[in-house]
Amino acid sequence: MSSATYSASNITVLKGLEAVRKRPGMYIGSTGPDGLHHLVYEVVDNCIDEAMAGHCDTITVVLEKNDVVRVEDNGRGIPIDIHEGEGVSALELVLTRLHAGGKFDKGSYKVSGGLHGVGVSVVNALSVWLEAFVSRDGYVHHQKYEKGSPIESIKRLNETDKHGTTIRWMADNSIFTETTTYNFDVLTTRLRELAFLNSGITIVLRDERLTTPKEMTFSFEGGIRHFVSFLNENKTPLHQEPIYIDGERDDIIVECSLQYNNSYAEAMFSYVNDINTREGGTHLVGFRSALTRVLNDFLKNSKFAKKMDENFSGDDVREGLTAVLSVKVPEPQFEGQTKTKLGNSEVRGIVESFVNDQLTLYFEQNPDVITAILEKGVLAAKARIAARQARDATRKKNSIDGAGLPGKLADCSEKDASKCEIYIVEGDSAGGSAKMGRNRRFQAILPLWGKMLNVEKTRIDKVIGNDKLQPVIASLGAGIGETFDVTKLRYHKIIIMADADVDGSHIRTLLLTFFYRYMEPLVKEGHVYLAMPPLYKITCDKKIQYAYDDKEKERVIRELGKDPEKINIQRYKGLGEMNPDQLWETTMDPDRRKMMVVTLEDTVEADRTFTTLMGEQVEPRRKFIEDNAIYVSNLDV
Repeated sequence: MSSATYSASNITVLKGLEAVRKRPGMYIGSTGPDGLHHLVYEVVDNCIDEAMAGHCDTITVVLEKNDVVRVEDNGRGIPIDIHEGEGVSALELVLTRLHAGGKFDKGSYKVSGGLHGVGVSVVNALSVWLEAFVSRDGYVHHQKYEKGSPIESIKRLNETDKHGTTIRWMADNSIFTETTTYNFDVLTTRLRELAFLNSGITIVLRDERLTTPKEMTFSFEGGIRHFVSFLNENKTPLHQEPIYIDGERDDIIVECSLQYNNSYAEAMFSYVNDINTREGGTHLVGFRSALTRVLNDFLKNSKFAKKMDENFSGDDVREGLTAVLSVKVPEPQFEGQTKTKLGNSEVRGIVESFVNDQLTLYFEQNPDVITAILEKGVLAAKARIAARQARDATRKKNSIDGAGLPGKLADCSEKDASKCEIYIVEGDSAGGSAKMGRNRRFQAILPLWGKMLNVEKTRIDKVIGNDKLQPVIASLGAGIGETFDVTKLRYHKIIIMADADVDGSHIRTLLLTFFYRYMEPLVKEGHVYLAMPPLYKITCDKKIQYAYDDKEKERVIRELGKDPEKINIQRYKGLGEMNPDQLWETTMDPDRRKMMVVTLEDTVEADRTFTTLMGEQVEPRRKFIEDNAIYVSNLDV
């Protein structure tokens, strides 16, 4: 475009909520299922803000038929009087203007999750229609909107002695093109979490889409203490009751609960104003620093001091720790609208000093608890030192014999990691076919053999020394545990390719457990994939088609329209049955293959699931199998 044709007329100004509809991902993360459910969270967050301010104790979320959602609270009700500066009602202002809300007024809300003030207005913008019912001042008031714009003025309806706000909406399927159907289980997880974080609040979730409506109620007087007990439900605790501390310093409320168990993994969850800070932040740094310092101070004066040649590291004191840290900050500074990392520098010092003082007092009053924790820490430290020695020995061996990569790895020639992918393949037979069928330029093959280690039941020194996992660690090149550095990853796609049978499922689960516990950024950042080889080869009139499940097989047969006797159906029992060309065509060709990316949508549920399926306790695993047996299909026995 020449300067002559580039003028003011080429500049587009998006007014009101147009910007939200134009770039919805900027405000809700995506227009997929995650973004859809984010609409609910934004409205519920407003209700929670009312609760945190002491004006609301019950929140109800209803999934109505036709993908309509209704959220009710018994708070004060959004103001309906005319805003002096804007000339419209406060309700309309909140629902149609970005960065408008009571959260910016310290007199209205001391702390709030909805800091950016875009919540309900964004929901309004991304809905076909939205209506608000406000009960206050003795009447019910109503206003309706379409695609973010009011289609009528506020109407006063019937008299009422109740108070609160109800928001109903239908998400716009022209924006949420993938789906507008809400997942009950996904909402359950978040609403349960909010109930844990706000003791005394009752949150009701009801699904009216079913013939027989389903309802769940969440209310936890014990707050985050119950949260920790819930997280440790399938683990064996080292001390009976979770430790709980809370208090306020410089207008910042700090609440923390922790309990140690006999596992080898850390389950740490941090929140700021009820927002899950998945990437941590200054509050988490302060907590971890205080915990390490306190346990080292007690170590020096304990019977275990003689057994230690060095202080505890952070990893030592967090082995087997389950903890929930919740802070309420009047003016939190988050990194972006996603609000996943706290940046307030002053919070670190406040949390650190508070936790240091309170934990010291608790352990002085509970000597049995600190003794059990120190004993576990000493064992963890010894394992860490053994792991370090194992790493050093491996590095030394590799530097001596020049074997930096495992011998069974068939590497690719491409040096740009972002263009490289590695297939971790079950067995030498499938590995041989994969090596011959692959594109050698960007596809590497690593065959695995023998029984995989269940890392859920093992300390890190045993993991590093395991001959089945060593090739995986060496091939990926990014380290393990505390030394893991995702920037050093040699392949940006790690594809688990196993048979579609019980053994293959077991191998996938064991590898996923390993990645989650010791290389978590791989999963968080979407580097791990599951290959989906076909289950059936269907041959008719020399034409070959593949089907990936029974439903697709039936569809192919139906579309062929041939006599069933003329159709040959081969059920693949394993990848080794495929020749290299077939494996490339069905499972490895980027243009034709099917893969599932492994994501980490909910860290709480992920931790509980791995513990249930791979942990020491048998009974929770048996119950899980019994409860989910009805959903099993294509089971090879």
